[in-house]
Amino acid sequence: MWYYEKKLQYPVKVSTCNPMLAKFLIEQYGGADGELAAALRYMNQRYTLPDKVVGLLTDVATEEFSHLEMIATMIYKLTKDATPQQLKEAGIGDYYVNHDKALFYQNAAGVPFTASYIQAKGDPIADLYEDIAAEEKARATYQWIIDLSDDPDLNDSLIFLREREIIHSQRFREAVELLKEDGNTKKIF
Repeated sequence: MWYYEKKLQYPVKVSTCNPMLAKFLIEQYGGADGELAAALRYMNQRYTLPDKVVGLLTDVATEEFSHLEMIATMIYKLTKDATPQQLKEAGIGDYYVNHDKALFYQNAAGVPFTASYIQAKGDPIADLYEDIAAEEKARATYQWIIDLSDDPDLNDSLIFLREREIIHSQRFREAVELLKEDGNTKKIF
């Protein structure tokens, strides 16, 4: 059970309307290495991981949902005042035609979200290494978006998200070491 507090995990500010940055952020909303894929991956994997790490997966999955909410807020703020022409010039005219300014789970190239993004092997070590890789790919994507952004307010929130990906990767690395030390690397079923 969750307790939902009606505020973002970290404040989201945007300096100007910028549909191009919104397009890039759509990758972290519904892309293979984005927040939705991570949250669903960890929620799913926790059923076949040893009890010692189930809480970690639940905690990180829940935080990923809060990151998804932050990304949605960023996209909304970046496109709120955009004209259809600005959206078209940013390369998301087709997105606008299909969804107006509503959010839709797809990557920055327009490919819809798919369950194939959610990896689960049922082997604790394989799954945790997959999770480490997922966090590192998300970290890299955040860095590349920061590199493309000239919005210091938006970058502040993106830096927060990038740093959280690093922390998640570290926690998953610690979980691998914990399971290896215990010799508890077998499935729980």
